[in-house]
Amino acid sequence: MIARVLTIAGSAAQGSAGIQADLKTFQERDVYGMAAITAIVANNPVTSKGMFTNSLEAIEAQYYTAIKNVGVDAVKTGMLFTKDIINLVARLLEEYPPASLVVDPVMIGKMGSQLLKDDAIDEMRKRLFPLATVITPNLHEAERILESGPITNKKEMKHAARALHRFGSDFVIIKGGALKEDAVDIMYDGSGFKEWKHPRIDTIHTSGAGCSFSAAIAAELANEATIEQAVNTSKAYVTAAIEHALDFGKGIGSTYHAAYRKHQPR
Repeated sequence: MIARVLTIAGSAAQGSAGIQADLKTFQERDVYGMAAITAIVANNPVTSKGMFTNSLEAIEAQYYTAIKNVGVDAVKTGMLFTKDIINLVARLLEEYPPASLVVDPVMIGKMGSQLLKDDAIDEMRKRLFPLATVITPNLHEAERILESGPITNKKEMKHAARALHRFGSDFVIIKGGALKEDAVDIMYDGSGFKEWKHPRIDTIHTSGAGCSFSAAIAAELANEATIEQAVNTSKAYVTAAIEHALDFGKGIGSTYHAAYRKHQPR
């Protein structure tokens, strides 16, 4: 039996992020991927509207389809957008709790789209974080969740990780890709810290990196890795995806989801 992972997130029509990135990652990490689509992000220069929210009924139906028809070993959440969607997703997760839940508190897309309404942040803190195995905010998201000042170094990241852990998740991983020095990610488990440090890769083509990282963690946890093993693999996977990123000549390009498989040392 192959491990089964459900992503509850938005669809990114250009293919680099959201459920598209998640499903590509699930395939690369050898798990059976499913999706419950919360919204569609399709910003473009032609149509006047580029954001479309799914109905609560549609989200609920997709969740039950995955649970009842296949089953899940892990769930990852991404773009949830509204407090009503967060409340629904929290209720569904409480009804059928997965063995592992990875919460990526997506707020702003690489292209600048707002992916979580301001009045939904408190709902995420109260309803979703206590259910999570791990939450994976970047620096900006951690600042918004904590309503704090800028997080600019490792000391401040550790302070933020402690504060975020109080919301109830088992683990907190703060992604430090926006630090001025080397990119450092820090994990806190309630008693101690673990760091992952990589040289900064000189590219703007990082769309989908955060989605892919959290999706990879969910896949590895579904395959019964420890959290540390899951992050080790996920960091290597995303680093390769950024190193071999795709440039389509139209602004910020995509991480390359096949890069770890195709370019990792043999």
